[in-house]
Amino acid sequence: MDTEKEQQEKEPFSLKKEIISWIWIIITAAAIAFFLNTFIIANSRVPSGSMENTIMTGDRVIGSRLSYRFHDPERGDIAIFHFPDDPSGKTLYVKRVIGLPGETVDIKDGQVYINGEALDEPYIREPMDPEEPMHFEVPEGCYFMMGDNRNYSSDARYWTNHYVEKDQIIAKVMFRYFPNIAWLDE
Repeated sequence: MDTEKEQQEKEPFSLKKEIISWIWIIITAAAIAFFLNTFIIANSRVPSGSMENTIMTGDRVIGSRLSYRFHDPERGDIAIFHFPDDPSGKTLYVKRVIGLPGETVDIKDGQVYINGEALDEPYIREPMDPEEPMHFEVPEGCYFMMGDNRNYSSDARYWTNHYVEKDQIIAKVMFRYFPNIAWLDE
């Protein structure tokens, strides 16, 4: 039997083989990353304070693209979706699901009501400043999204297209990974 040292002596170093080996590793890693980012996870950065204190300005989040393939979004989920007022479909938003298909959402005196019942929202940063009453009827197949920092959130209340269609929702946010790691799925 050859020892390891004897085998190394028999196989001279080949720069070409070493380079090909590294190229193969890089291509494989890139293919795995592409597959994961295209079909399994969604990675997003939150540029504003609209979701504070749940997600802070500049935080990065990872979402599961598979979550909504097996069940519909639920009230309280934090989702990554295509901004409905951007015809190019390139702008991504991160907001909380508030209104579900077929529901009515009323906002009055700083409180959100779903089908006439006050919504318990322990996640909001501070009480909403009272505004003129707003009424929304969520169409079938659509969702109504709002930020947790209601007084500083450009959300469905102010968009031209108030509702996010299910096929515009990319992923359910699972955790924040920068600058601090925190699981958001409770």
